[in-house]
Amino acid sequence: MSKVSTKTKRLGSKLPLLVEKDEDGFYVVECPVFEGCYSQGKTKNEALKNIREVIELIIEDKGNKDLLKAYRSKELSLYTMSF
Repeated sequence: MSKVSTKTKRLGSKLPLLVEKDEDGFYVVECPVFEGCYSQGKTKNEALKNIREVIELIIEDKGNKDLLKAYRSKELSLYTMSF
């Protein structure tokens, strides 16, 4: 396990992730806490592994690390609407 992964686990943060299967069958995953934080994979597990790597890179920046430490979700909901 990389040093960054260990640091991420020690922070103990839980982040919301949005996972959606696209029209090509790939899973696209996004973390709305960080701007532009998204990835994809052929399987859901691959997409989640990939987004973890993206988040680890993003939080190397001090500003994003501070954002992660300060993030506390009080409520999280997901709705879909048909048109």
